[in-house]
Amino acid sequence: MDKSLIDKQNRLDKRYLEMANIWSQNSYCKRRKVGALLVKDKMVISDGYNGTPSGFENKCEDENGNSFSYVMHAEANAITKIAKSSNSSEGATLYATSAPCIECAKLIIQAGIIRVVYSEMYRCDDGKRLLEQAGVEMVYIPIK
Repeated sequence: MDKSLIDKQNRLDKRYLEMANIWSQNSYCKRRKVGALLVKDKMVISDGYNGTPSGFENKCEDENGNSFSYVMHAEANAITKIAKSSNSSEGATLYATSAPCIECAKLIIQAGIIRVVYSEMYRCDDGKRLLEQAGVEMVYIPIK
């Protein structure tokens, strides 16, 4: 690939990650805020941040700071949001402020997402390893 095209893609990747980081601030979670954007053909087609399902109180942690089991990850929110629309995530890139967990990795594979760009490592790398095994391109770009 042409160096100027690679440079342009790197700039776009950083911008979309910055946007995902801004979007993460919509989360009501106190312990950790995560944002995600789905991009296809240079258009944002979906977004998400970690939080509770629709209709639940916007409270993510119990009194001890532990996340409730029903809290959804940013990637899952973005993928399920696009599932309710007329758009398709087939061939899209997911930009997330954190590397995906194993559960989100499964959703990413099933959604036809071909590339994941993330800016922070997740505490466990099994999601990243599954995505690599499935042929999903993984790109780590620290933005902080």
